Amino acid sequence: MQSQSSPLGEFDLIQRFFKTQSEAMLSANPGSVSLGIGDDCALLKTEPHENMAVTSDMLVAGRHFFEDANPEWLGWKALAVNLSDLAAMGAKPLGFTLALALPNADPSWLGAFSRGLFAIANQYACPLIGGDTTAGPLNICITAFGSIPKEKAIRRSGALEDDDIWVSGTVGDARLTLAALRHELELSKSDLKVIEARMHQPTPRIELGIALREIANAALDISDGLLGDLRHILNQSNKDAEVFLDRLPKSATLLKQSVAIQNQYAACGGDDYELCFTAPASQREAITKISASLNLPLTRVGNIKPMQSSHPEISLVNQSGITLSPKESFVLLQSFDHFA
Repeated sequence: MQSQSSPLGEFDLIQRFFKTQSEAMLSANPGSVSLGIGDDCALLKTEPHENMAVTSDMLVAGRHFFEDANPEWLGWKALAVNLSDLAAMGAKPLGFTLALALPNADPSWLGAFSRGLFAIANQYACPLIGGDTTAGPLNICITAFGSIPKEKAIRRSGALEDDDIWVSGTVGDARLTLAALRHELELSKSDLKVIEARMHQPTPRIELGIALREIANAALDISDGLLGDLRHILNQSNKDAEVFLDRLPKSATLLKQSVAIQNQYAACGGDDYELCFTAPASQREAITKISASLNLPLTRVGNIKPMQSSHPEISLVNQSGITLSPKESFVLLQSFDHFA
């Protein structure tokens, strides 16, 4: 961010880059918001037959994104990762708050950031309803609110023995983009252009989550790596899993890499923001219809098994149908750790 000769004050900043656009959005479609930005609290309407879903994510410069990240992409992603959490539980977005720490109030940066933020907010009818700003190291914290009919939330704890394990879209491209940007491997400019949005502007699967309310037994979004995140379902459901590496859905760009890179990035690469869910085999036809209606690939990658020991395990099966040893599986079962 560049220095500013006549810095914006906090309230000028909020009015110029956030409040005006939020008010315009609410004026066009107030939805479930009774009162937005401008008072001590926002007010959301709630229905007696629904629960409110609340999620919060923090993005820290140098930890979750590069210091010189495109601010428009960053605005999009900051909200997208929260909407992805709502999608995983089958929630419909209601609104969000934004807490933003800035090294300085650069109008060009703020303009681009707010464009990206409101582009996705408008796409998913999720208005900004409040928040806070302060000076400090660049830090973005969003809290998003959604609604779910009572007893319809898709939780991590519901996986049942013999459930199929499904994954939406493709996995591994965000990690492949990061590897290219870090110069860990070489990608052509054309290949990078094809996949870089998967890292910078992920698509929250809101429509899929809502469609799965009556079908999935358990679900979560893939933020820290498919297998690492799947383990959260297993831990809360007290189950094991079997996953077939050759079934992991990979893009044409990832398939150009070695099998080892393909499997590593698809299995434990983070930032995919696809949904992983479990469902009974009897729901396969219904899931196929959802896939067609949303024009979104849904791939069956494994099965839920009864837990065989004191803690859940994931068995990985390679392209030859051979179950990998614990030593061979170790690197594929790692996921992103925010404190590592």
